[in-house]
Amino acid sequence: MSAPSDVLTAPADDLSRFGYAQQLSRRVGSYASFAAGFSFVSILTTVFQLFGLGFSFGGTAFFWTWPAVLVGQLMVALCFAELAARFPLSGAIYQWARRLGGAVVGWFAGWTMVIAQTVTLAAAAIALQVVLPAVWPGFQLIGTDPALSSKDGAANAVVLGCILLVATTILNATSVRIMAVVNSVGVTCELVGVVLIVILLFGKAERGPSVVLHTTNLDNTTGYVVPLLISALMAAYVLVGFDSAGELAEETHKPRAITPRTIIRAVVASGIGGAFLIIAALMAAPSVTDGDLATQGLPYVLTSRLGTTTGKLLLLDVALAVCVCTLAIQTAAARMIFSMARDNVLPGSAWLRRVSPRTGTPVAATVVPGVLAAVCLVVNVGNAGLFLGLTSVCIMLLYIAYLLVTTPMLVRRLTGRGLSGGTDEDGRPLFSLGRFGLIVNLVAVGYGLAMAINLGWPRAEVYNPVHYLPLITLAVVGIGGLIAYRLQRKAYHQAVAA
Repeated sequence: MSAPSDVLTAPADDLSRFGYAQQLSRRVGSYASFAAGFSFVSILTTVFQLFGLGFSFGGTAFFWTWPAVLVGQLMVALCFAELAARFPLSGAIYQWARRLGGAVVGWFAGWTMVIAQTVTLAAAAIALQVVLPAVWPGFQLIGTDPALSSKDGAANAVVLGCILLVATTILNATSVRIMAVVNSVGVTCELVGVVLIVILLFGKAERGPSVVLHTTNLDNTTGYVVPLLISALMAAYVLVGFDSAGELAEETHKPRAITPRTIIRAVVASGIGGAFLIIAALMAAPSVTDGDLATQGLPYVLTSRLGTTTGKLLLLDVALAVCVCTLAIQTAAARMIFSMARDNVLPGSAWLRRVSPRTGTPVAATVVPGVLAAVCLVVNVGNAGLFLGLTSVCIMLLYIAYLLVTTPMLVRRLTGRGLSGGTDEDGRPLFSLGRFGLIVNLVAVGYGLAMAINLGWPRAEVYNPVHYLPLITLAVVGIGGLIAYRLQRKAYHQAVAA
């Protein structure tokens, strides 16, 4: 595949070089672009939601799985930053994979990403159950047991999650500008909240930072490797979605210059903030041996160590982060659907690619993931373990979609075709890894493949009661993808050729 002409730099609104007309409004600035990537990761949402998972398997030593995953994902982000400078398009993963690996690779990357983002949207919305009942019992609308693993907690999580999905759908469909402002304000509150929580917990420390050098609560009955691989799933769940800054490229001012930087900043900021959160929690927890840290996680640490009032105020900030995270994921999913529908490759493409002249947003493409995510939430009723399994599978799908970008990118490097240069909107050279590109790309592919296997391994501890849920899901997604691809193949190849 020869280097496409559309890698050449053009002015900010250069969509015509890619064969597209400017339909979305360019109202997203540098900070809002960063906020899109950071809020999808949303360390306050995901670290609070999944801290117990990592600690229950890896004990205090699970901290070291965080920097390991961070390094791997940073390599992926650097590859994505190069592509964001050259292909500033909505539906980033789909568009990048299509231009690097061809029509079939691109289609399956987009198909996989849409499914993964939809389930991830449901997983983010359900996180309200982890936080709100701890703030005020009145948020427990169904039953009395707020634990997500209980029937009451699972049912209540669906209600809270559906309410949140209605709100984010309305916000996303109303205005790009309003969405960007809400996202930016929410991310600012989240960043401030992370700093405050870390400082306050450090002030209540029961033990020193050397706690991360111990193996307290690490189940080593099968050796250290297996439990740490399982606990690494926590970091793998959290450090994804930074590519969503690329999803807003067609709505971002000077995307060739801004988007690469914001993708990298989102990963680095999330990685540093999450590391400090984990260390602070381990240092300040009343006990790391009585089991409460594994079952109740960070909300337990906050309310027990910072007092009821302070702890609940900070939990409200976490709840805001959950809302903004859900908003960002739905935005990314909507742009992916819009981008694919614009190429006429999804059922109902004529409807899904329509942009409202009044709001400047793809309304139908926004509503669809919201509705499908609400349907996914129902799975949680009566069986929270099954929902955890589905969440694990969807993150595995995200890693596979990333591999469908980084792998063909590596093939191009190995065959000497590489990526064209040029300058951005300000006349500066496009973001490039230069001579380090090959090694970074190799690490990104190797890490992505290893983590996809780790995520998909049929473990009873993660996939209960259906141990082979990852393989079943892959079969369903693959077969469904083949059917959908064949149905849309003619229209898709006509769109790609055009």
